[in-house]
Amino acid sequence: MVPSRWRYTLQVILSLASIAVTYGASITPNPRAPNSRANPMSVHNRRSAVPKGYTPVSIADFNSMIQMRISLTMGNRTGLEDALNKASDPGSEAYGRWLSREDVQYYAAPSRDALYSVCTWLSSNNITPDSTTVSGDWIKFNVSVGTANSMLNATYNVYEHTASGKQSVRTLEYSVPSELGEHIRAIHPTTSFYHSAGPRVISLSGHHRSSSSAHAITPQADVDNKAASSSSSSSSAAIPTSTASFSKCNDTVTPACLQTLYGLPTGVIKTTNSTIGVSAFSGQDANKADLASFLKLFRPDLSSDTFATELLDNATNNQTLSDSGIEADLDIQYTVGLANGIPTTFVDVGDDTHDGDDGGFLDIVNDLLAETNPPLVLTTSYGVAGDESGLSRELTFAMCDAFMKLTARGVTILYATGDGGVASSPGEDCDDEPFLAAWPTCPYATLVGATANIPEKGADLSAGGFSNYFTPPSWQQPAVATYLAAIGDDLYKGRFNRSGRGFPDVSAQGDKIQIVQAGAVTPVAGTSASSPIFASVVALLNDELLGKGKAPMGFMNPWIYAHPEAFNDITDGSNPGCGTTGFPALKGWDPVTGVGSPNYQAMRKALGLS
Repeated sequence: MVPSRWRYTLQVILSLASIAVTYGASITPNPRAPNSRANPMSVHNRRSAVPKGYTPVSIADFNSMIQMRISLTMGNRTGLEDALNKASDPGSEAYGRWLSREDVQYYAAPSRDALYSVCTWLSSNNITPDSTTVSGDWIKFNVSVGTANSMLNATYNVYEHTASGKQSVRTLEYSVPSELGEHIRAIHPTTSFYHSAGPRVISLSGHHRSSSSAHAITPQADVDNKAASSSSSSSSAAIPTSTASFSKCNDTVTPACLQTLYGLPTGVIKTTNSTIGVSAFSGQDANKADLASFLKLFRPDLSSDTFATELLDNATNNQTLSDSGIEADLDIQYTVGLANGIPTTFVDVGDDTHDGDDGGFLDIVNDLLAETNPPLVLTTSYGVAGDESGLSRELTFAMCDAFMKLTARGVTILYATGDGGVASSPGEDCDDEPFLAAWPTCPYATLVGATANIPEKGADLSAGGFSNYFTPPSWQQPAVATYLAAIGDDLYKGRFNRSGRGFPDVSAQGDKIQIVQAGAVTPVAGTSASSPIFASVVALLNDELLGKGKAPMGFMNPWIYAHPEAFNDITDGSNPGCGTTGFPALKGWDPVTGVGSPNYQAMRKALGLS
């Protein structure tokens, strides 16, 4: 625990910033406070060229406004990282001692010098920032393109994403006063581009409908009104009255299949402190009528269960059946439907994001960090289309630090890796080019790939490979080294980063998953199914741990690699892409299925629960 006499409060941080902004250079001079007019500038980040898929359109209008954010260097990032390493190391005496919200704020709060220096610089440009996080390490403000060009020695242009027609205002290079370099992690929007096919985020699954007919389901609300028709289609097949047609798990994967395959508990949980959060973006709405129909068919013992909703950034979660989102329905049905009564919250992020043109990925983490009791598991099945290079290295590291703060609170962050194999996303043109690393590859997220069939094999679509931004953490190094030795030096030589953090970490079923969407049973596929399935496994373990007075799993990556015996090792399959057959699944960790799929009873044993 951090001594209370050293804790910062948000009020103190904001008051310091307010003083700096109000009085600027007229207050007692700080010898380290820069004046952009007098101090030399240093390049903070640059791109050598416009990213693939973008074309310059015009010089940006100097009078147009940008919502800009600055990530300030944490006051004691090393201390936070050390505390998290101890809490997450299964061999440490401090294992499971997650930090409080106040502890994280103490470590993350920027120094007085950083606040004074940056706010003085902004004040000299007539800018008054606002803090966007409880720890004060992210600030935001609105600024004209002309002012941004001047204060950053930048040239903002309008760029168009060729495939979608979406335009963004970005620069290929920016600078900051040299004395500010140590205080600023990243500034956005600057050099980060987003490969998006329309929405700012995409579902990672692709949701491949099989050739089998969808089974129509009468929504529960219509059942109550004794209505006989479904809004999905007048020509839909008859409503199933039992699960008999879903009994073959190699043809249709249901909650019962997953319970059997992974040895999951089936009893309804009445009282628990375990919780799950389900992320939603891109206007995806989780429909309660679809959930009721799903539970009635596949989990009648949970037929009265539902989910809470937390709305961010003007989200609405519209309940019109025809507007139900296939991704949102999938995510909520395979958490509520597998977690046996553990409270589930649908965290819906709208379009009015405070983190700019990032689709809300930072907003959701910062909002949960502000909560006293955030969900203990957060599953996300969305991501930036394309690969991690769309985001600058600086912004990627700053966002990864936000993940680190949340995991230090004892929250397990899960992300689906994507559905493009070694190409990261479907449809990427990378033949004869380096493989694409999915976003995120942040080591503080547990990245979930996909399996298919029973016995399991690596799913062809499972995105996996090696990061170009992050190196393997100490807990992953032996596993990655073993895999690289097994495939040799010549396989795909020069097409991937042999020094990169490997992903995924784990995997779960991601093919022929049965959901109810818009009143019909529909088969879907993708790692976006695998992530909520794995989230339910973690939530069930947390229920048992908390019931015995133990800490929740929290940041579980070091535990995963310390206990490979707790997973089903997948040694068949590969993840083709970029004109290749992809990486092969081998004994031990591999970049198709990670360390493997969950073996619940083995996981319980490794945790001392049996």
